[in-house]
Amino acid sequence: MIKNYLEQLRIQRWDDHRYYHHSRINQSLHFVSALSFLFAYVWLFIDPVISALVGWLVSMTSRQAGHFFFEPHGYDHINQATHEHKEEIKVGYNLQRKVVLMAIWAASPLVLFADPSLFGLFTPWASATDFMRQVAKIWLVVGGGGLLFRTVHLFFIRDVETGLVWMTKILTDPFHDLMLYRSAPLALMRGELMDPGLHLNPEHTLGLIGEPTLEEQHA
Repeated sequence: MIKNYLEQLRIQRWDDHRYYHHSRINQSLHFVSALSFLFAYVWLFIDPVISALVGWLVSMTSRQAGHFFFEPHGYDHINQATHEHKEEIKVGYNLQRKVVLMAIWAASPLVLFADPSLFGLFTPWASATDFMRQVAKIWLVVGGGGLLFRTVHLFFIRDVETGLVWMTKILTDPFHDLMLYRSAPLALMRGELMDPGLHLNPEHTLGLIGEPTLEEQHA
């Protein structure tokens, strides 16, 4: 059971990398995102407000900017797939779902500004510091809610294992991305805009998994 779970996690990570991380700029932004997410993870136990601010203002914005603005949205010749097909088979949040999530995130300060008590949930903010701390608390709920919503959603449209594997992938992505994309900034500075090695799973090079199968070699 554990072996199958880890195999499904490996497959989700591999598909996520080869389908949605062609751009070296996107990979570099994911490296920055991973570093800041790890900082946010630590601060979650010290001051969750700081964690939420870093997680959303640095980690999520850099991460999603890579997908929206720098990742190619045309035909994927490496994987022989259209952008529409990749969006359709995306296990987690595809671009359309990300737009909704980011819109909720961006709109939440406006709601708090319009109603300082947020329907009686907060003591009305009296300063800019109070406002930002309350916004950060809302963002914590938005982040956790977004993770749980898609996980449970996958329980119904796929199966429970797929949902749990995806949640595990999301929570461990900062650690994985840090290793996976650590060389992307240097490659980008050399003028390499696209990853030339997407036909091979980089986890083999990292020693995280065994040798590639014939299917992976020709994926």
